[in-house]
Amino acid sequence: MPVLVDTGFIVARLDRREQYHAECLEALDSLDDRMITCEAVIVESCYLLRHVAGTRDAILENIRQGILQIPYALTSRSAEVGVLLRKYADVPMDLADACLVDLATQTGSGRILTLDSDFKIYRWGRNRAFELLIDIA
Repeated sequence: MPVLVDTGFIVARLDRREQYHAECLEALDSLDDRMITCEAVIVESCYLLRHVAGTRDAILENIRQGILQIPYALTSRSAEVGVLLRKYADVPMDLADACLVDLATQTGSGRILTLDSDFKIYRWGRNRAFELLIDIA
């Protein structure tokens, strides 16, 4: 079953100065499943890591090697994403989170590498809770 990957995980995994860097490394070491995400997460990650040398290249290399896969196409899912953005407007939900929630529904997997506590609120499929694979309490 695939594991969804969120921006916070990518940033903390690649930036050793991040508070949850060690937890992200530990979570990654325990995984054997394929990791999937969406382009919105990649854009956010590259932007947030723009001042950390080599990190954008590392993200792109992980995609090139298939370590991190992007099976999501917003073009065909924009209506569903719009529904999610309206539903969770009070949280508020950003585009990357909406795409990941929709991706969970598409793949049937709510397992996620994230540092975002909003995924405790979000629901995928027919009201299913996400399984957060990093416990930061």
